[in-house]
Amino acid sequence: MNLNYGLIFDVDGVIADTEAVNARASIQVFADLFGLTGVRRDDFEAGLGRGAEAYMRAAAEQHGFEMTAVQVAAATAARQDTFLKMLAADPLPAFPGVLELMAAALASDDFLVAIATSSTRLKSEVVLKSASVPYQQMVYVNGDDVTRKKPDPELFLIAARRISTPPVRCVVIEDAPNGVQAAKAAGCTCIAITNSTTAAKLSQADLVVDDLFQVSLQDLIDLINWSAV
Repeated sequence: MNLNYGLIFDVDGVIADTEAVNARASIQVFADLFGLTGVRRDDFEAGLGRGAEAYMRAAAEQHGFEMTAVQVAAATAARQDTFLKMLAADPLPAFPGVLELMAAALASDDFLVAIATSSTRLKSEVVLKSASVPYQQMVYVNGDDVTRKKPDPELFLIAARRISTPPVRCVVIEDAPNGVQAAKAAGCTCIAITNSTTAAKLSQADLVVDDLFQVSLQDLIDLINWSAV
């Protein structure tokens, strides 16, 4: 019987401040492809963590723009291309405490570590490299591996299965309400970090923090054991 604990990291908004770049790239795409101006970062909030298509549709709906399937496909492709160019020009460091918590978990006999993101492998791998994340040492699940996006729990169930750890013994680090909902639906404990939205909107998580320096491995163990009671 595997008695390890699982630590599963989302990428966008958890590992680095990609949400700001996602928004800038998407705003540019709306203007360039559709002549839609006045789009703001807040307009994408309903789509956070749900994949590129839902992300683009969320802002379009805020502006009364009903996108066709062809337009969504064109917009998401252009968004990824623009995002990658922006990140190449201005790499993003990891958020405070991320690399330290990862290093502690990887060095521990108690934890198995995974990356789980709705983003494509191409897009998320660029972020991981930019932030100096040792993702080759972890299980790595991305949007190319799933058929259902958050808030569906599929992503986290696959991650838990690939690290051979029951979801009830896993903690997910998330930054978006849809991600928190997915983690809880998978049966995992969830820590939410206020990088992308307010603590109030993350209240379904088991713990809400401002940065990962506030979290130790013992905190994770205690939280998982408490949640399983």
